[in-house]
Order: sequence, then structure tokens, then C-alpha cells
Amino acid sequence: METLPIINQTYEVYKIIADINNHAEKRWRYSLGSSLENTILDCLSELIMAKNTPRPLKAGFLIKADANLEIAVLKLRLFLELKIANETKIFQAQAKIREIGKMLGGWLKSLQNV
Repeated sequence: METLPIINQTYEVYKIIADINNHAEKRWRYSLGSSLENTILDCLSELIMAKNTPRPLKAGFLIKADANLEIAVLKLRLFLELKIANETKIFQAQAKIREIGKMLGGWLKSLQNV
């Protein structure tokens, strides 16, 4: 099975988030950090479901993935504002998430043009 670029990008974001979380204080690691990891994993799960589902059902999974992506953006912003982690890593994750958002938007738009 071929992996879609959007799934690869989301996986890359997860690796960055896991690294950020590993270096976070214990106080944040098991609350906000764990929550952020789970949000990215939920997004990844929805993308994989969308990839493998029949075309008429894809939009629902993509909308859920988009919602999870938006939640991840807010959690990352909180990481940044509370100075919980290295700013460079957070900016890298945010840039990749923006790219994923564009791919996701394109995928959703392609489903509407039928």
C-alpha cells in the first residue's frame, strides 16, 4: 500500500511533537504534551480512514482530521505562549501543520468538485 504525502507529513509532525514532549517538564509532559500527541494521532487515524474508505464517505473523516489539526494548532500555540518547549521545534511543527492543512483543504475541495 502506498502512503499518501499528507499521512507522511502528519507522521513527521508526530515525531516532532513526541520529541518536544520528551523534553518538556514532567508537569506538562503528562497533561498538555500527552493531549497534543493524542490529537495528532487522532488526526493521523482520520486521514488513514479517509484514505481507505469509499469516496462518498471520505469527507466526514477529512472534516474530523481538520478539526483535530485545528485543535493541535491551538495546543502548540499554548506550548509557545507558556514557554514549555524549544521555540524552534514548535515553529517547525507549526509550519508542517500549515502544509498539512493546505493538503487537507485540497483533498476536501477535490471531493466537492464531483
